[in-house]
Amino acid sequence: MAWIYKWLPIFFGCHCRPERSFYYRGRQFPVCARCTGELTGILALLLTWIVWHPDAVPSLLLLLPLVLDGMIQLCTAYESKNIRRLWTGILFGYGLTNLLFLSAAWVYHLGYAAGLNMRNI
Repeated sequence: MAWIYKWLPIFFGCHCRPERSFYYRGRQFPVCARCTGELTGILALLLTWIVWHPDAVPSLLLLLPLVLDGMIQLCTAYESKNIRRLWTGILFGYGLTNLLFLSAAWVYHLGYAAGLNMRNI
């Protein structure tokens, strides 16, 4: 369990600020609310990819709530609550991971098609 608290914040680049983190039984989560959402979104995509996944454009749209929330907080005095950070993180994690998987699939298919064309030369 100690390695999760050490490596998860490094992997996500998380600031781990106490006021922006969830707590369970008095213990702070290893990452903040937004990074917890991103991790949840990543895991949700891994569980649903084979059954269903959106195309690239809807996936790009899933990134917008986090970007907008972060920019609004950066440019104004507004401070979002942890539940909003969690949901924007879930959408972002799901969308970004889906884009990663889609791009890997596209590259595979392009490489496969190129390989077939090379055989026909």
